[in-house]
Amino acid sequence: MNFARDVLQAQPAERLALVELARDGARREWTFGEVEERSARMAGALAQRDVGRGDVVMTLIGNRAEWVWTMMACFRTGAVALPCTEQLRAKDLRLRLRVACPSLIVADERNRAELDAARPDCPVLLVGDESPLRSGDSPFAELDGADPSLITFTSGTAGEPKAVVHGQRYLYGQRMQAEQWLGAQADDLVWCTAASGWSKSARNVFIAPWLMGAAALLHDARFDPHERLELIEREKVNVLCMAPTEYRVIAKRATLRPLPSLRGMVAAGEALNPEVLKAWRRATGLDIRDGYGQTETGQMTGMEIDVKARAGSMGRALAGVRLSVRDGELVADPKSVPTFFLGYLGEDVVHQEDGSWTVEDRMDGGPWHTGDRVAEARDGYLRFEGRADDVIISAGYRIGPFEVESALVAHPAVAEAAAVSAPDEERGAVVRAVVVLRDGHDPSDQLKHELQEHVKRETAPYKYPRIVEFAEELPKTASGKIRRAALRDHR
Repeated sequence: MNFARDVLQAQPAERLALVELARDGARREWTFGEVEERSARMAGALAQRDVGRGDVVMTLIGNRAEWVWTMMACFRTGAVALPCTEQLRAKDLRLRLRVACPSLIVADERNRAELDAARPDCPVLLVGDESPLRSGDSPFAELDGADPSLITFTSGTAGEPKAVVHGQRYLYGQRMQAEQWLGAQADDLVWCTAASGWSKSARNVFIAPWLMGAAALLHDARFDPHERLELIEREKVNVLCMAPTEYRVIAKRATLRPLPSLRGMVAAGEALNPEVLKAWRRATGLDIRDGYGQTETGQMTGMEIDVKARAGSMGRALAGVRLSVRDGELVADPKSVPTFFLGYLGEDVVHQEDGSWTVEDRMDGGPWHTGDRVAEARDGYLRFEGRADDVIISAGYRIGPFEVESALVAHPAVAEAAAVSAPDEERGAVVRAVVVLRDGHDPSDQLKHELQEHVKRETAPYKYPRIVEFAEELPKTASGKIRRAALRDHR
C-alpha cells in the first residue's frame, strides 16, 4: 500500500485539490495533478538529503501548500511525518526534537528564529525557495498498515505532551469518518480550520476531503471571527470543520447570518455548548454535528449526517466501532477502530539507531480506557461529561465541568468560562468558575451573584459555582482546549 499513490491517482488530474489563501492575500488553486507533481519533487528533495523510509521529517509550516507537499512526500517515500504547529516555542520544539530525533526539518522562514533557539542538530530545509524542488522525484515505497506514517503529540491538557505514533492504516482509516461524519462529496470545498500540527489537521484538512474527491481550503492566517464568515461566503465553502472554541467565539463576537453554500458543519475537540448550537442553527438553518475522538484513536463517534443534532451529544459510535461505558468511562475496543495508534514513541514504539522501527502494536493491547466520562442514552447517543480528572465531587455530588460551563456561557455577559474543583473544608470540594466577560461588561460582586443565580436556574442548583472569578483569558493548549489543570494549580 501507498497512500500518496492511491489517493492522488484515484482522482482526475484536472480535479481541484487545494484552494490556497496566503497571508499576503494571494489566492491560488492546485489540481490533484499539480499536487502529485509537487509532492513527487519534494520527495526527490528529501531523497537528495538522504531522507527515506523510516526517517522522521519534522514540519514547522503554516497552512500552506508546501506543508501538504511535504506530508505527501513523506507518505510517498515511507518517511514518518511529524507536523508541528507554528505556535510552539523553543522549549516545546526542544521536547519534540529530543523525543522524535528527526532527520530533517522542513520549516517556514518566519519560524527560523524560534527554531534556531531550539538548537536542532539536523538539517533544515526552508520552504519558499523553489530550488530544492528542481530535483527529480522519488519512487513510491510499498508499505504495510503497521508501518509508522505520522507522529502527533497529545495536546498536554494534563502533564507533558506524549508522542503518538500512527501507522499507514491511520491514513486509509479516515474514510470511515469522512463518509459517516464529515460528509464531504466529490467536488465539494471543505474547510477544516485546524492549524497544521494537530491531530484534527492531520486527518481533516486534506486527507479526509481527498478520500471523498473533495477539495481542501488552506487559509494561512490567524483566526478572525469576522473574516471567517466572509471567507465562507466568498469561497463558497460546502463543509466546515472548526473547533468548538471557534464556533463559540464567532457566535459571540460576529454577526451570524445565512451561509447559502454550506451544507454541513462539524466540530470535535471539546463538547459544544447548547447555546452555541442554537445560535448557529438560527442563523444558518444547519446543525453543528459534534463528534469525538482522541489523538490516539482518531474519530470514533459523530452525529450522523441528515439526523437532527442533539444539543450536548457527541453522537453515536461510528459504524463498526465498538464502544462501551464502564463505570462512567468511555472504553473502546481497539480492533474495531481502523485509525487506532501503534503506540507511544519510546514505549510501545521504538525508533532504533539503525533507522528501523520496533512496534508492539497497541491495537493488540486490550480495551482502551479513554479517561473521558460520558453518559449513554438508551439509543446509544453519548454525552461528554468531562475528563475523569476534571469531574468535581462536591458533598457527594458528581459535577461535570461542561454542565456548569454551558450554563455560564448562556448568560449574555459571558464570552467563555471554565469550571474546576476548589478544596472546601465542609464539602470536600466546590465548583470554582473562571469567567471571561464579553466586551461592554465589567467584573463586579453583583455580576458574580447574578451568574451564580443564573446557573441555579439553568441546571441543578447543587452545580452552581460557589466561587466566581474573572479573567482576561483562559489558559489553553495551542489546539484551543481549556487547560483546566492549569486553573486548578493556580489560585
